Amino acid sequence: MACDSYSKEPGYDCIKVLSETEFFEDLKAIDVPVLVMHGEDDQICPFESSGAKSVKLLKHGTLKSYPGFPHGMPTTHADQINADLLEFIKREAGVAAVAAV
Repeated sequence: MACDSYSKEPGYDCIKVLSETEFFEDLKAIDVPVLVMHGEDDQICPFESSGAKSVKLLKHGTLKSYPGFPHGMPTTHADQINADLLEFIKREAGVAAVAAV
């Protein structure tokens, strides 16, 4: 997270809201394939209490965890994240095409 690019108060408010809001019940209602991507060194949303827990609540969830990756992994490791995301999309598109036949 680029904390030096904005004032500290909005950054604090954002982290406070994230830490006090649970979306776990909402995940149970999602009925499409979902890729949960989570850095195992996430200091904002710890892996065990968010990514690992979230995938268990999804009907069609796939977990891709990244040892050593931080919360901002889409920025710090964009090439890896984008490649994995595109692979998931292509795989799910192929599954959907076969199911439609």
